[in-house]
Amino acid sequence: MKKSHAKPFALRAIVVDSGPSLRYGEQLRRAIAAVTPLPVVLVINTHHHPDHVLGNQAFPPATLAALPGTRGALEAEGEALLDNMYRLTGEWMRGTETVLPERALQAGPLDVGGRRLELFMLAGHTEADLALLDLASGTLFAGDIVFRNRAPTTPHADIASWLQALELLERIPFKQLVPGHGPVATDATPIAQTRSYLAWLERTLREGAEQGQDMTEMLEQEVPARFGDLDGAAAEYRRSVIHLYPAAEQAALRSR
Repeated sequence: MKKSHAKPFALRAIVVDSGPSLRYGEQLRRAIAAVTPLPVVLVINTHHHPDHVLGNQAFPPATLAALPGTRGALEAEGEALLDNMYRLTGEWMRGTETVLPERALQAGPLDVGGRRLELFMLAGHTEADLALLDLASGTLFAGDIVFRNRAPTTPHADIASWLQALELLERIPFKQLVPGHGPVATDATPIAQTRSYLAWLERTLREGAEQGQDMTEMLEQEVPARFGDLDGAAAEYRRSVIHLYPAAEQAALRSR
């Protein structure tokens, strides 16, 4: 038998989202090292929100990767997002700086670190949302397109695009789903949960605008009891009214 002289493929570790601070990123690196001796070859930012990217500083710059739209949004808004995190959490942010991803990702297959991934370029939670499927394990990392047992956040949301993204994710044959927030699932229940809340939110804002309600009246509305098991539902609804209701009012005026 002829001997093969091919070198074995060197396995590496891949990180999905680096967390909200330098301290968190450093803790994440230690947690990875406790599980595997493999070096980190890629740190993927699924979108530009600070709780997903401000741990970038803890990793080598050459490992940081994201969609071009994510890098652009972080470049434009990163310092403001960082300042807000300092206001919210103070000492926990000590030493944290915004570090942009160097590597540009795109939709399609990606072979890296001994893993074969399929990348999906989406939008809705932000203008550039990335989901990825690890083909060997069937694990779908959905980013903040999917929330489980928590009300979705909407500071950069386009709900129509978000609902389309959920439809795409639901068609992917995954074995387990890792949402951007909440525990791992083995079925599409978190997708349905996120869709149900967003559909209600979109309808509530649209109907309120069509009926001529002002923002104060909208803020006084209660979240339906069926969403009572979603953490932060009342607070996130009020934030969504502030974020999204002006555009709903403008749409209602244009349709008259």
